[in-house]
Amino acid sequence: MPVACRAGNRKVRGFLLYLPRRAKRLILILTDFFIVQLCLLLSFYLRLEIAPATIVEAYLPVFAVTPLVVLLVFASSELYSTVTRHSGPEVIIVFARGVSISSLLILLVFFLIPIQPQLPRSVLLMFWAFCILALTASRLLASRWLHGGTLSELFLDLAGWRRRRARWHTGVIIYGAGQAGLQLVSALSQSRRFHPVAFVDDDPRLQEHRVAGLKVYRPSAIEDLIRTNNVTDVLLALPSASRVRRQEIIKFLEPLDVHVRSIPGLEELAQGLVSVEDIREVDIADVLGREEVPANRKLLKATIRGRRIAVTGCGGSIGSELSRQILIEQPELLVLIDHSELNVYQIFGELQDKRDGLGGATTVIPKLLSVLDIGSLERALRDYGIDTVFHAAAYKHVPLVESNRYQGYRNNVLGTLYAATAAICAGVERFVLVSTDKAVRPTNIMGATKRLSELALQALSAERLVDFSGCPGLSGIKPVENSTHFTMVRFGNVLDSSGSVIPRFRAQIRAGGPLTVTHPEVTRYFMTIPEAAQLVLQANALSEGGDVFILDMGEPVKIDDLARRLVHLSGLTLRTEENPDGDIAIVYTGIRPGEKLYEELLIDDQARATEHPKIWRANERVIPWRELVPILVNLDQAFKENEVDTVAEILSRVEIGYQPAAEQAE
Repeated sequence: MPVACRAGNRKVRGFLLYLPRRAKRLILILTDFFIVQLCLLLSFYLRLEIAPATIVEAYLPVFAVTPLVVLLVFASSELYSTVTRHSGPEVIIVFARGVSISSLLILLVFFLIPIQPQLPRSVLLMFWAFCILALTASRLLASRWLHGGTLSELFLDLAGWRRRRARWHTGVIIYGAGQAGLQLVSALSQSRRFHPVAFVDDDPRLQEHRVAGLKVYRPSAIEDLIRTNNVTDVLLALPSASRVRRQEIIKFLEPLDVHVRSIPGLEELAQGLVSVEDIREVDIADVLGREEVPANRKLLKATIRGRRIAVTGCGGSIGSELSRQILIEQPELLVLIDHSELNVYQIFGELQDKRDGLGGATTVIPKLLSVLDIGSLERALRDYGIDTVFHAAAYKHVPLVESNRYQGYRNNVLGTLYAATAAICAGVERFVLVSTDKAVRPTNIMGATKRLSELALQALSAERLVDFSGCPGLSGIKPVENSTHFTMVRFGNVLDSSGSVIPRFRAQIRAGGPLTVTHPEVTRYFMTIPEAAQLVLQANALSEGGDVFILDMGEPVKIDDLARRLVHLSGLTLRTEENPDGDIAIVYTGIRPGEKLYEELLIDDQARATEHPKIWRANERVIPWRELVPILVNLDQAFKENEVDTVAEILSRVEIGYQPAAEQAE
């Protein structure tokens, strides 16, 4: 098909899909009106074999009454309340029932009110058959076309000139026979990629019945269904199920030789914004079963709505999600700060689109800035009248920072210190540092730099008049009054963040393996990126100044177990000594420089509850500012000269629990 025709089809489809509901209903009613009239005319013509004009003139009452009766019956059965693009084989029954009732009513009308010439009963019989066929075909063709099919493909399919679709498809079982499952079947019917063979559902009321032409089975039958139907995939259509219930289902499916996937949210499917190609891998949060606590909207709004906010490191995994969540709460101004042009470009473009959808109340400004450029950063904060800074700019990859120590120190420690100083000088009300569980008893430079960043902010928070003399890079700044509230939020790994283990495992699975795990016993805390960002925003509202908050990360997860589960959920088998013919192997590469087997969130195991069940306030030692400055001066010099032993000695004296991983191993 010519490219221009396909482009035209897409435009028309887009126009129709976004018409108001009333306009769509009117189009359907007018279409049905003309189809009914044509079927009636064809029936008369085949019976009487006279000119159409003569037929209409002779039987004008029939042509006036019949479409009116049919459309009223259709309307009373709520046929015009259904979504055309999700029409499937079930419309045959709907139209058969509607046309049958209409035909009986028409027969009754013209029996009670006779007309001349009389209405031949054979005409009604032919009309009944033609109407069912024509109306059903119109809905199915419209549904297929609205899902992207071309008219030539539709007619070839109907004529049976194309190969049976089942041979082209991947056999799939849909877990969930509710509304999402129905819409998924409709979407799959337009695709050559998947062929649904059955539903599986927990609801006994649906089991053994047929939904959208497919039988609904109990979960215990799924293994037999997979074997007898050559099923390769199970699609989860459970948007309203709790995360715990989804985890139970995923665990139940894990031992089976199938690829488990999930569908987009029901809202996206209902709006026609998602295609079958968007069927995705199962959400890793569902695999872990971590149930998120709904956000406290009062806390989210408290320090965001109508305020002027800046986010440093706006292009990173956490910084970008913070920016998205902040935009939802509609601040007056959102300034995006990052030193990477690509990062700023991407998140700014995304938020501009989202802002328009939210009514455009927030002004979004992109700024290419390094947090190490204290002068430019202070001017930006002052010029835009920033109320709150969320500081997410940091180097976070342990092995990289371990081999680039000075840059890690500069970016994480001095970058935080300079950003905080800029905030104090610009009169910023609140400053929030995104920290990490690696700051607790660190075994690597990255964790040590994050703990030093926390200590610097805790020290500054206690100073009403800050004297920067002697501080690396800040000696030229005069003493300044400090009215900024400093907050630190500490949490563990976030799922699917850049460079994290989940995307790496999935890429390795797609490449055929092996999966690389550092150690069989290594464990990590995990949290979803949106949940982490929301909790950071809520912790900001709870801050009294100088607080270190820790987020409840749930139970730690063994990385080896996670790797094995992802292999099984991909429909593959592990290659082991017991199963040498398996699909994918796991290789243990050894603990990397600076890496821990286990992570911690608390230094002294003491924390106080807050009004949010997932946010705790830590109680930790603070080093006064006048004692911390000489430490930073000595560290700066040692890092610059790459004096590894001196750095380790200074860090050990700071009493942050620093113990290099090499010493731990000994």
